[in-house]
Amino acid sequence: MSVIDLGEYGADFTADPYPYYAKLREAGPVHEVVTPDGMPAWLVVGYEEGRAALADQRLSKSFSAFDLPLPEEEIIGPHLLIVDPPDHTRLRKLVTGEFTGRRVEALRPRVQQLTDELLDAMAPAGRADLVDSFAFPLPVTVICELLGVPAADRDRFRVWSNELVAPTGPEAEQEAAVVAFGAYLDELIEDKRAYGPADDLLSALIATRAEDGDRLSLPELRALAYLLLIAGHETTVNLIANTVRALLDHPEQLAALRADFGLIDGAIEEGLRYDGPVENATLRFAKEAFVLGGTEIPAGGIVLVALASGARDPGRFPEPDRFDIRRDPRGHLAFGHGIHYCLGAPLARLEGKTAIESLLRRFPRLELDPEAGPQEWLSGMLIRGTRRLPVVW
Repeated sequence: MSVIDLGEYGADFTADPYPYYAKLREAGPVHEVVTPDGMPAWLVVGYEEGRAALADQRLSKSFSAFDLPLPEEEIIGPHLLIVDPPDHTRLRKLVTGEFTGRRVEALRPRVQQLTDELLDAMAPAGRADLVDSFAFPLPVTVICELLGVPAADRDRFRVWSNELVAPTGPEAEQEAAVVAFGAYLDELIEDKRAYGPADDLLSALIATRAEDGDRLSLPELRALAYLLLIAGHETTVNLIANTVRALLDHPEQLAALRADFGLIDGAIEEGLRYDGPVENATLRFAKEAFVLGGTEIPAGGIVLVALASGARDPGRFPEPDRFDIRRDPRGHLAFGHGIHYCLGAPLARLEGKTAIESLLRRFPRLELDPEAGPQEWLSGMLIRGTRRLPVVW
């Protein structure tokens, strides 16, 4: 089997990877590839194989276990996406109580209030970049308020976050963003310790103790705050923007939703399936050689699970390239699967539903800006979305 150089697909692959994934699926569920940034990997494009890989304990998430340098871990500390059990089990147990359905539901009035305020600010202009004016500030404000990040610091946080998930510059700039972000979080944690507990998630995590007295160390607190701040908004930004774009690109589906907002749950889940915010899951490493989808993965091999490809696998989703808010998209992998299933999925769904229903109710003539020019797609194979989404109403 020849190695496939994904970089040869060029900008078309970034703009619309789905036809390329379809051709790869036709040839087999697992392929040896080189990513556009030059990394050798085993790309899993089949739905069943991807679901299996996400839960396979023969695949590790730990860079340190394979002696791979990761500035993020060295500077920030160990977080849930780069550790294995038992460390993962311990960390998740210490934080999962802060993300119960009841706690997320309690945020609903504040999410609605923020949504309404953003739409009020947008309304007079008649046009806007939906990412900058709405899809970004809503989830970033929610997660920053939840964690206790001062409002004055959020612009700096956005710059760091953008450079980390969809880099625009050299590797040194990404590392500099990690260093600056880590130093900022250390200051924030120390301030909260010095001035006593506040009514926010970071203060709660500082005070959290397990039944056996276990608690989070400073590096663990820093790393967890880092993960929650980035993952807690970047994915939701693109959940909102990608779903709105899909609806505007499919007028019959948009009309169906406007006629019956009882379909909003289906619209969100179909948006997650059809053009979800995470194109490929974060890296996994083979602890031992094993066979996946008829292909042998060597020990130490890097495995990339293409969530976007699994979402368009016709073996799981009939007519997968059709956007249909009435379909049953259960089983999509947009939030992952297994022990690394997204902790913030309930909050992302709440924000997505609130944002999109409120937007469509407020602006019944919403459409893509015909004068906007071509889309600027986010770089890399992690986050799927555009830097801007110009709209008019």
